[in-house]
Amino acid sequence: MTLNAAQTSGLPAHGSADTGNNRSEARAFLVSRRARVTPEQVGLPKGRNRRVKGLRRIEVAELAGISVEYYTKLERGALSGASAQVLDALARALMLDDAEREYLFDLSNAGTAHALVRQGKMQKAWAPTRGLQWVLDSVTAGPAFVRNGRMDLLATNLLARALYDEVFTVPGKGANLARHTFLDDRAYDFYPNWNRIADDTVAMLRTEAGRNPHDTGLHDLIGELSVRSEQFRTRWAAGNVRHHGSGCKSFNHATVGEMCLAYEGMTMESNPGLTVTIYTPQPGSRSAQRMQILGSWAASRYQQYESSFTVVHESIEQPPV
Repeated sequence: MTLNAAQTSGLPAHGSADTGNNRSEARAFLVSRRARVTPEQVGLPKGRNRRVKGLRRIEVAELAGISVEYYTKLERGALSGASAQVLDALARALMLDDAEREYLFDLSNAGTAHALVRQGKMQKAWAPTRGLQWVLDSVTAGPAFVRNGRMDLLATNLLARALYDEVFTVPGKGANLARHTFLDDRAYDFYPNWNRIADDTVAMLRTEAGRNPHDTGLHDLIGELSVRSEQFRTRWAAGNVRHHGSGCKSFNHATVGEMCLAYEGMTMESNPGLTVTIYTPQPGSRSAQRMQILGSWAASRYQQYESSFTVVHESIEQPPV
């Protein structure tokens, strides 16, 4: 039997009754979080003859101060309409971190009118303004780029284009970090710590799936990765979510070698679903030297890329009066 994308990813199929309220996602998340917490972590005796991994439903219900019948209903995916107080209590009982708590609230709000309006805005085509492209181009010490929650690269400066050179060379597809990570064998060399990158990528996609469950592009991407990558399927089934605001990453660029770069991600105020990320090497480090080499290589390799932006910039200058 051949599985379709929805079956392998765990997401509801397009047009199914579960699509509006995200029940399958909520069910999988709560079950996985309950299984993760041990009785000892919440001050309960382990006891004998425990047949379930983690907490029992009745234990979660007691910790959250709700009836076991109501918790069972929530765990079956009926999160829509749950109050903030109940969700907060549930987050505490399941020992959720900040990213997981936000994801729980996103799952509960997925079918609301606000979520549908927000999703309608996100489905519209987006292109960088001239001003934003100038901002990216003004970053000359490291890569700077804009991505969406699907991990599409939407705008870059020259160094980001050079750093992610192989991401842009996947035939027939736009530049997508998740697709490169799981479907391009070069990614294993590009990321010295590939497993960590893979874990983070899946966790960010699941976070986005909770925030925007009606995003058909995201749904299709997750389905594609689930069908084509066992590594992705295994990680998706774990149900992990996370924020990805700052940290350090290592890259092994085919031309300049390995670089360790600090990064900061900032949500765009004008487009809350988009993130501007800037990488920078430690000043005076070997990574900084290699970044300079990457810049020289990029200037030679992407002469057409540079001149195209120059034309755009010059075209908006008003002639002197």
